[in-house]
Amino acid sequence: MAAKKSSTNTRPGAHAQPSSHAQPSTPKRSSTPKRSTSPTQPSSAKPKLLSGGNPQIAKADGDAPVQAYIAAMPGWKSEAGRQLDAIITRAVPGVRKAVRWNSPFYGSADGGWFLGLHCFNAYIKIAFFDGAALDPLPPVASKDAKTRYLHIREDEPIDEAQLRSWVRQASALPGWSGK
Repeated sequence: MAAKKSSTNTRPGAHAQPSSHAQPSTPKRSSTPKRSTSPTQPSSAKPKLLSGGNPQIAKADGDAPVQAYIAAMPGWKSEAGRQLDAIITRAVPGVRKAVRWNSPFYGSADGGWFLGLHCFNAYIKIAFFDGAALDPLPPVASKDAKTRYLHIREDEPIDEAQLRSWVRQASALPGWSGK
């Protein structure tokens, strides 16, 4: 009688386990549910909101992750985020965009990051990484002497002219080179 070939478990990453009996084996069922690995299946899950309502968006470069962050901003902040992004994009044509540390970053094409956004419960914080060099100074100081902030609140209009001026000034500075 010929020796029977051993059957193996063919799950990806599983070690081969020979079968020691002649009966056909039934596949073992995992107690954990299977996850779809299809890259074409769209994800309908909304990003998780972190402390203060800041969307959790994976680190990535380009406009798409920034737009995903803005779309996930809760309540009035999403529309304000769209306005801020439009002001920044108009003020600095060809602005470089990315999401780092769950926050959108804006940078010059050949320099570092000059601005970042972050959601908090009551406001959106705009961080000018070299804000101490801007004229006039953005209103909120930071622990870091170079950084200055502008807080955008729901009931306060955005001073587009002043914001555009700060964005243009900030984009002309060397910027922050953090990855």
